[in-house]
Parts: sequence; C-alpha cells; structure tokens
Amino acid sequence: MSTIRLLLDEDVWPGLAQVLREQKYDALHVYELERGGLDDSEQLAYAAQIGYAILTHNEKDFIPLAKEYFFERQPHAGIILSRQLRVGELLRRTLNLLQALSAEEIANTVRYLADYK
Repeated sequence: MSTIRLLLDEDVWPGLAQVLREQKYDALHVYELERGGLDDSEQLAYAAQIGYAILTHNEKDFIPLAKEYFFERQPHAGIILSRQLRVGELLRRTLNLLQALSAEEIANTVRYLADYK
C-alpha cells in the first residue's frame, strides 16, 4: 500500500506542507504551485490528475464536488475536510490520518480530520 500524497488547499496553513515534508510525507500547498485563487473544482481536478488527496477547510464547496465526482464516476485521490484548527492540532490530526490510511484506502472517499483526534 502506498502513502497518501497531500495537496493543501489555499485555506489551509501553508506551513503545514513544509512540516509534513520534514516528517517524510509528500505534501504540497497550492501556493507553492502558484495555484492560489483558482476555484475549488479546478483544485480538485488538478489534485485528481496528479494523484494527491486534497485537504481543505471548505466543506461547503467540496461536499457537492465529491457528490459530483461520485455520480459521474470520476476518480480522485481523496478529499479531507477539517474545520479551522490551531496549527498544532491540525498537524497532529493530519499525521494521525496519514499514519492510519493508505492512498488506496482514501481514494474516492471523503474523510474528516475530526475522526483522527
């Protein structure tokens, strides 16, 4: 089983990508890729194209996108939703999720960081 590769949406703390890389995880922030300001459907399509799960605080827009992908049978590498958290708690829960799941297990699913306290 392979490790989850993670794309952080622009509403997620940009420093998280660097901290995750220091922990040997493959993580990128949309700002690093000069993809800030693009709409959520473009971010999810890009993440799916490059095989990265996307972590976002934007449940309002990503739940409808997840449904659209499901009903159109479009594959994606996973959608991870979280409410805004303090940096340390965001890191801890993200690491818990990355340690608990493989890329294969998260593919085409929606997960909540609240489940990885």
